[in-house]
Amino acid sequence: MDRMIFVNLPVADLAASRDFYTGLGFTINEMFSDDQVTSIVISDTIVVMLLARERFSDFARVPIADARATVQVLNALSASSREEVDALFGDALAHGGAEYRETQEEGPMYGRAVTDPDGHVWEFIHMDMSAVG
Repeated sequence: MDRMIFVNLPVADLAASRDFYTGLGFTINEMFSDDQVTSIVISDTIVVMLLARERFSDFARVPIADARATVQVLNALSASSREEVDALFGDALAHGGAEYRETQEEGPMYGRAVTDPDGHVWEFIHMDMSAVG
């Protein structure tokens, strides 16, 4: 069985968040989207569920964190090349994202990080496995 992961994120402006994620080239599953939720398909096994903060609170038993003030998770998404990392980074900035930290290069790993319009951190990472000894 191929397991799936669903990343559920509270968002303040569903339309702006939708534009951000589709601007990265991801698609929307309209079957699981409505005026309070947008289902972003990253791959066959990864889905980001954007929920209006009010709708997200229906599932949360504790207060919702402000992702601009606290960090609870760093989401990392693999890329096929350094060029794809740079392209995703550029698309993120062009669609309302912001740089989170400087580019990282550690051995075979190359990565860049952004925040989405709500402050959720996304790292784009390429691992050059041919450089691994």
